[in-house]
Amino acid sequence: MARLRIGSRGSQLALWQAHHISDLLRARGHTVELEIIKTTGDKITDAALAKVGTKGMFTKEIEEALVDNRIDLAVHSLKDLPTELAGDFEIAAITTREDPRDVFCSVKFASIDTLPQQANVGTSSLRRQAQLKALRPDLQIHPVRGNVDTRLRKLESGDYDAIILAAAGLNRLGKAQLVRQVIPADVMTPAAGQGALAIEIRNGDAATRAVVAFLDDAAARSTTTCERALLSKLGGGCQVPIGAFAEVKEGQFCAKPARATIPNAWVEKSAKPFSVEAAMLFSKKSTVKVLLCRNNRRQVSGARSQVLGKSGS
Repeated sequence: MARLRIGSRGSQLALWQAHHISDLLRARGHTVELEIIKTTGDKITDAALAKVGTKGMFTKEIEEALVDNRIDLAVHSLKDLPTELAGDFEIAAITTREDPRDVFCSVKFASIDTLPQQANVGTSSLRRQAQLKALRPDLQIHPVRGNVDTRLRKLESGDYDAIILAAAGLNRLGKAQLVRQVIPADVMTPAAGQGALAIEIRNGDAATRAVVAFLDDAAARSTTTCERALLSKLGGGCQVPIGAFAEVKEGQFCAKPARATIPNAWVEKSAKPFSVEAAMLFSKKSTVKVLLCRNNRRQVSGARSQVLGKSGS
């Protein structure tokens, strides 16, 4: 049996995720040690992450530990990983996906639609901010930093009328008591890879790859590969306002509308269902329809766009 050293951030959710993977590995007889690593993103507490814009701000120091052979694998929220990994690394496994959707949390209100005019909503995600403004231009959006407990405490104390969080994190921590609405993916498109965990290892480490292979979920791998390919082709990363979501239904691979925002414009991209086998080729073969909408709603133009490789019929 292997002796494995796992690197993880020290947040409450990151530790839950690392311990979850550790337990699965120990159940197979492996010895597991955990090293907590503070990342650039963890050190920035006085500014909105979107304004900092550091690529890989939640992964850089962990990857350095991999290169230095201080750890054997890293457990990440897949949405935090850059879409293009450096050549030193590979994603050895993508675990079974938790609920990838965003959720509306509130003490007083049942849904986004029931919020009063000019209500205060907390989220530091540019993607969520953009989609909230498309739904409700009147809302006052404010940044909210801190771990899950801190954000929920600020909500309960009345700092916000509502906050938007990821369903996966609340479900994993057992803290879904203030969830009032699970927001459909076609209303608020999740971040690429949201709800999935990624196991990152040194590129070419065949021994560790073999040990963690059982953690890899085929459906999660294909759907998130599709989402990340789209994000990559659009030039996005984990701190840009782009959502992408795909799912497998009855053997068909279905890509939901991908959404992005640019100044004074709303961009929506949709793709037709195709086979699961085609998912891994998505970045080469799929085309999408582009709709640009000024003032978030009014359609200005529609066009076929070769965003993801060669154009199709």
